[in-house]
Amino acid sequence: MKNNPLLGWAFALPALILIVLFLIYPTFRTIQMSFTTGANFQTNEYVGLDNYVTLFTNDRYFFNVREFPPSGAIFNTMLWLLLFTGGTVGFGLLIAVMANAVRYEVLIKTIVFLPTAISFTAAGIIWRFVYSPDPKVGVLNAIWVGIFGGESVSWLGNVNMVNFAVIVAAIWLSTGFCTVILSAGLKSLPAEVHEAARVDGATTLEVFAFITVPMLWPTILVVTTTMIINVLKAFDLVFIMTQGGPRNASRIIGFSMYQEMFNNNRPGYGSAIAVIMLILVLPFVYFNIRRYRNEEAGR
Repeated sequence: MKNNPLLGWAFALPALILIVLFLIYPTFRTIQMSFTTGANFQTNEYVGLDNYVTLFTNDRYFFNVREFPPSGAIFNTMLWLLLFTGGTVGFGLLIAVMANAVRYEVLIKTIVFLPTAISFTAAGIIWRFVYSPDPKVGVLNAIWVGIFGGESVSWLGNVNMVNFAVIVAAIWLSTGFCTVILSAGLKSLPAEVHEAARVDGATTLEVFAFITVPMLWPTILVVTTTMIINVLKAFDLVFIMTQGGPRNASRIIGFSMYQEMFNNNRPGYGSAIAVIMLILVLPFVYFNIRRYRNEEAGR
């Protein structure tokens, strides 16, 4: 059969239709709506850049630099990027390396991966019980009060603790994914290089720092990029555990978009936040696409 371009387009057409309907068109409409009030999810009340200006100059729940330390959804998201990404990738790499050196590797990775199979909604409910201020319900307060004799702590009710508490739950959920991917990367490394380094007198720490990590770096970048994208579109855990509280202290960009668009009935304002999310995610998506193309070109 001769090559027929029309036949190729016929096979691709259903996918192209879905992409246009559920990706390109919604993106275009969201950008369009971000320049309006978005009343009744329509684009007939044009306000120009007012939504964006308000977000960065007159919305202390989104971007607040008038106080120290700075606060708002932008800075909470930056905290997530630092702690969540570093925690998941760091713990994932550590567990993968340690599990690779023991007999019960499969069992360890299975246990670590189990939380990943739990939905964010269920995990949020589980961790609300863990953090409960009632020592009879909350595991942490039961340990803190019963063993150490301290007073009950409201982990999710304290503005200074709430972000760290939610991030810990998120790390628990996602470390298993990082562990599995990094473990697969470790197994693809040539054992001869590690053996040669040990013969030359390198310690275990030196082998890890100067051989394993550099050789594993492409996989680490993939996992890190994935975790960063997960942070930028995160919503579920904050919604279930804190509803953005207390006093809007745990808002992140994804939750702010939902809050403004639906709860506060400001679709145009929420669309502006969605566009900011899109702008933040695009560089990492581009990085992944470029990396995949380079890998394909190198084969």
